[in-house]
Amino acid sequence: MTLALLFPGQGSQSVGMGAALADAFASAREVFAEVDDALNQKLFDLMREGPEDQLTLTENAQPALMAVSAAAARVLKVEFGVDVTKAGFVAGHSLGEYSALAAVGAISLSDTARLLKLRGQAMQRAVPVGKGAMASLIGPKTDLALAEAAAAAGSEVGVCVVANDNNNGNVVISGDKAAVDRAIEKAKELGARAIPLNVSAPFHCPLMQPAADEMADALGEAKIVAPSVAVVANVTARPETDPEVLRRLLVEQVTGRVRWRESMEWMATEGGVTRFAEIGSGKVLTGMAKRIAPDAESLALNTPEDLEAFAKSI
Repeated sequence: MTLALLFPGQGSQSVGMGAALADAFASAREVFAEVDDALNQKLFDLMREGPEDQLTLTENAQPALMAVSAAAARVLKVEFGVDVTKAGFVAGHSLGEYSALAAVGAISLSDTARLLKLRGQAMQRAVPVGKGAMASLIGPKTDLALAEAAAAAGSEVGVCVVANDNNNGNVVISGDKAAVDRAIEKAKELGARAIPLNVSAPFHCPLMQPAADEMADALGEAKIVAPSVAVVANVTARPETDPEVLRRLLVEQVTGRVRWRESMEWMATEGGVTRFAEIGSGKVLTGMAKRIAPDAESLALNTPEDLEAFAKSI
């Protein structure tokens, strides 16, 4: 049986996340303290107590989600003797790719926290609030082809691209607000439902180039080593282990498409993965895994009980 560990992205945050792990395990508390120290910020207090509008800010949500994933991975290893090397592959959705790289030792926890704080700030700076937009196209008729047709219609009035190919039935578009509005109308004509997303910036589109430039500088100085487990990258939907390739892909990821459906399909078929375990906050990726790879087992590891049961099953 081949296992893949999945690391969630933005949107999976919630007030109280990580609290049960911190209450139960010193190893989790150590992770949260290390992230707080790296950022010179009481991030864990914000995670535990809110307010939600502050936690949801991109510059807070990104390192916070990584911290919960890192804490769960640390608990698995320290308390239950299950190392990430039990997995055949790891993958993370957008910012989750950083969580995956930290979990497999490619980037230190402190550096990952600082990079994600900067990534959130850079993404926020890249586009003035209100200029960009994102929308989720959903429904049984929604697939990549429909989303690309909608984005093409939007491109007639501005930047509009497919940002996240999550799974058939859920594809996200991103770009200039006017262009996304036009794409939403086209998507509805083609039989999809469209939900504007409550995001602060249009992620994973060419408008994010200023943020990509900032991340290129920061990642150029970061220490990245070969991961202990291959990371299936968002940009290529293929496993990567070369530190310099991973560095380049993290820059490209800022403006590039999250090829999540393809990544999951590759792991389930070519990679032989029969079990997907989502480590961290929420169950978004678990739901996607069940739709993309219904023959595989998919589970979310959120609570101390989840982690204990998972460890016993290995």
